[in-house]
Amino acid sequence: MPRMIAKSMIDFAMSRGNVHMTRLRTAVATVVLAAAVTGCGADEPSDAARPADRSPAGASAGDTGRAKAEKLAADPGTRYTTVVVPPMQELVCDEGDGGFHFGSDLDMTVTGDDDLKEIEDDGGDVADEVSCFGSPRNVLRKGTMSASAPVFTARTHLYEDVKDPAAALNRIFDASTKLETGYGRNFHGDTKTVTSGTLVVKCRQNVTDTFPMTTCFWANYGAAGVLDFFPFDDQYVPIASAASRTQEFVAGALKE
Repeated sequence: MPRMIAKSMIDFAMSRGNVHMTRLRTAVATVVLAAAVTGCGADEPSDAARPADRSPAGASAGDTGRAKAEKLAADPGTRYTTVVVPPMQELVCDEGDGGFHFGSDLDMTVTGDDDLKEIEDDGGDVADEVSCFGSPRNVLRKGTMSASAPVFTARTHLYEDVKDPAAALNRIFDASTKLETGYGRNFHGDTKTVTSGTLVVKCRQNVTDTFPMTTCFWANYGAAGVLDFFPFDDQYVPIASAASRTQEFVAGALKE
């Protein structure tokens, strides 16, 4: 896929109080920001230096604590036909992008799954994109403009069979992050993997136009997806909280 022109900023367009950052596929004239967000490239604090993940960023993500770590169980044979908008603690969720998306192909998607056969969406029951908002809402600022953003957006793919979720997740993670790096996301820090009895989650922090993002990919025996966590007060959502929230989302979203 040809590499798009990486931009040092995102175009904002205001509509109904939200930001619509149009997915442009051609170069456009932009106003270049002179200042970058301080600390966006810094590594996440160590577990010892981060008391219980209770930073404002963790609180905005529901502060669900640390992800449950186990060993992936054997394939139970469960396959899914529906993705619903799940109930989430302290969040209000709905189908779609919540009126907010990045431009220049910076929206995070699931790629690298060409060897997996997706389930046909005959009944239209797959909420393949879900956005969840918290209270107070995240506010992203760009120059003199500001707008609310979701706590996270989620994309989900359903498959007939994922024989090895960990291997599939590695392929999806590598392909998706490589693609988005070409479009302007700057990934940094350690990649952290959390395995539970039902799925594998893999997270890494990144910077998208100056916005500090935390991104978690996941996979189980019948599905895979990604949650892209937006910053709260220009702070990263801690990886431990993001991984835990990812586990909660998947548990409520997938239906047989």
